[in-house]
Amino acid sequence: MDWGKGILLTIIGFVALIMTLVVISVRMDGIELVTENYYEEEIKYQDRIDQTNQASSLDKEVISYDAQNKSVLLDLPNGSEAMLHLFRPSDSSLDQELAVSVTEIGKTSVSLLQLKSGYWRVKLSWNVDGVDYYEEKKITI
Repeated sequence: MDWGKGILLTIIGFVALIMTLVVISVRMDGIELVTENYYEEEIKYQDRIDQTNQASSLDKEVISYDAQNKSVLLDLPNGSEAMLHLFRPSDSSLDQELAVSVTEIGKTSVSLLQLKSGYWRVKLSWNVDGVDYYEEKKITI
């Protein structure tokens, strides 16, 4: 075999490899954005920073995870209304949003037994006396 045929076969092999990788990447399922309304969330990001700073000024851990019982414990004031967002980065179809009403003094428990095991982000937003708060915790079930 001479040099010309070797170079030609190398180029053909390279093009075939690139085409195979393109076909594989186009057929992939499960490539998802972090959120459907990404641009709206980006605009509201400074509000989220302010709410996080408000929550950190409380000097207490609002969200804690009980691995033994597979539940999230929320330390919120009595009478609070909160939104709990259970976010699964690898599969948005598993995401859940729960409204939480605190009616008792002490920690409120939210069961996570129905969730698929793996990595989750627990996002909690609540309002007390007209002040918005936000806290996020990463957990592995």
